[in-house]
Amino acid sequence: MKSPEQTRTERERMIEESIARRGITDTRLLDAFRAVPREVFVAPNLASAAYEDRPLGIGRGQTISQPYIVAATIEALALTGTERVLDVGTGSGYAAAILAKVAREVHSIERIEELAQAAETRLVSIGASNVHVHVGDGTLGLPDHAPFDAIAVAASGPVIPQALIDQLAIGGRLVMPVTSPEGVGQVLVRVHRVAEHAYEKEELGEVQFVPLLGAQGHRPGETAVVTAPRLARPGSFASAARIVREASEPLDDIDSASIAPLVERIASARIVMLGESTHGTSEFYRLRARITRELVTRHGFDFVAVEGDWPDAARVNDYVAHASAPHTRFPFTPFDRFPQWMWRNREVEGFVEWLREHNARSKGRGVGFFGLDLYSMYTSIGVVLRYLAEVDPHAAETARERYRRLLPRREDGIERLLPAPRRLAAAEDAVLANLRDLLQKRLEYAQLGPERYFDAAQNARVVASAERYYRAVYRGAAESWNLRDSHMFDTLRILLAHFGASSKAIVWAHNSHVGDARATEMRVRREHNIGQLARQAFGDVVRLVGFGTHHGTVAAADDWDEPMRVKNVRPGHPESYEHVMHEAGISAFVLGLRSPQRAAVREELTPARLFRAIGVVYRPETELASHYLEVVLPEQLDELIWVDETRAVTPLPELAKSELSKLPETYPFGL
Repeated sequence: MKSPEQTRTERERMIEESIARRGITDTRLLDAFRAVPREVFVAPNLASAAYEDRPLGIGRGQTISQPYIVAATIEALALTGTERVLDVGTGSGYAAAILAKVAREVHSIERIEELAQAAETRLVSIGASNVHVHVGDGTLGLPDHAPFDAIAVAASGPVIPQALIDQLAIGGRLVMPVTSPEGVGQVLVRVHRVAEHAYEKEELGEVQFVPLLGAQGHRPGETAVVTAPRLARPGSFASAARIVREASEPLDDIDSASIAPLVERIASARIVMLGESTHGTSEFYRLRARITRELVTRHGFDFVAVEGDWPDAARVNDYVAHASAPHTRFPFTPFDRFPQWMWRNREVEGFVEWLREHNARSKGRGVGFFGLDLYSMYTSIGVVLRYLAEVDPHAAETARERYRRLLPRREDGIERLLPAPRRLAAAEDAVLANLRDLLQKRLEYAQLGPERYFDAAQNARVVASAERYYRAVYRGAAESWNLRDSHMFDTLRILLAHFGASSKAIVWAHNSHVGDARATEMRVRREHNIGQLARQAFGDVVRLVGFGTHHGTVAAADDWDEPMRVKNVRPGHPESYEHVMHEAGISAFVLGLRSPQRAAVREELTPARLFRAIGVVYRPETELASHYLEVVLPEQLDELIWVDETRAVTPLPELAKSELSKLPETYPFGL
């Protein structure tokens, strides 16, 4: 039993880390969260989790909403304290209690009488005398009490019910999640009634709610709403750990233990994707390097494609290929931008040296090293312009003028950066025109060097994709993730075509890109990734291999563009796959997930659990909210490689620019 002081501390931490830090600034609303005890509105057995930023079950298939979503919904109503509010979907009564603190009067309607009665009791117990609870069909609202200055709906319908729109006062706002037409994912929508028959509508972001049932909502049993997988029961973890212990292939020493069974299972694939659950773990890089060496030397794989930028990886490719004249002649230091340690580390350096030696011994064209990502927009612009200046100076001038639209402009004689929506929207046609011109002249340009043309054309694609990506990021659109992964997958397909019909690829990327998104809560957000796209396009010739760890250290930053730190990785959450694997009691192992012989493993691990994803930023203090996804592991991956305790990568030292200028242009890391 927690003391009142502990409860207050947890409540304040939730408000600061999960609500205020995520952009909720209304001080009256933040004070309301401080005044309402969330533990009163959850089941007694869940009271210890009351201040975690996630929904919790309240019975009858319903949930108490995630605190941040409650805050975002109410802030979008723009309440001043004088309004009459309709709360559709009382549930536990928590949102109504918050509304009671920031509005004059609240009418809350719940279709399940049992929940309505329990909510009313809770609201009375905390003294919320300005809340009136009703039992009825929330899609029809409360016409006898209308109009309402604001309406908040806590369930997702196929459309906004006309009855609710009719009950909204002129000048009022309605906020409600709406299911996509395909039934996959939901968007929080705000409607502002500006006149009798005039409305303004805007989308606020993607969310996940239970379905809105009723006469003007979904029909019971007929909804096509895709929800995140239901989490496994805690009691099933011991059984799952036992199955993992019996079925896994131990790795006694990750640098020398046999990985032959794993390699044999994946070697027949055309595309092998090797993931990682962090971007800064030494064991993950070393194991990926070991697997890659086996696939290259024994099974003829042609290239490695990494979650890194194209021009930076091209420097490495020139080095491992012993290129006397680099394809990318634009001068820059590869992987010299945040997060440098992701590829500029001792582990990658060791693999690159091995690859260079292997290519020196090979009699063919050797194994390539390429980047899939699109963050290098300005570097890629430089590569394209340098190439065109050599092969077609007139085209270079045209391209330079087009690309200039992505850069700061002068207005009224003053140098300033135009607002991103105007600047980027104006640039799209020009950027695509450069790519189109380059592709149309591919035969002419390729005669001057096919490999250099291939590099320049791909950099032009990077610029075009990056322009769309950054525009989407600025708007806050969820499409930015899909644009990035679509670009990475398109680059992979271009590489496969470039190397020939029988070519075979190895991909190094994070689990969140490699693991099939359809088996995770990403599906609810309508996000896809390269693992999913590869399975859809290539079918059974794709193998997805993920990695995981329970605890240890990791190289990561506190926030984007901040210095790298070696940070402690918290032990896996009790409801996570990390906890299952740790309980198996084996320090490192490989676990096959998809073969028919692993039916028992699949059955035990199929109930969804949390699975951790640490990128270049790691925030242990908000780990549950910021670094865990709900996942069905046997559907997400074909193989899992587990290392219970891991250590951070060793970053390479940084050199001064004066030192870099003296080094051979093809040397990848300047060492």
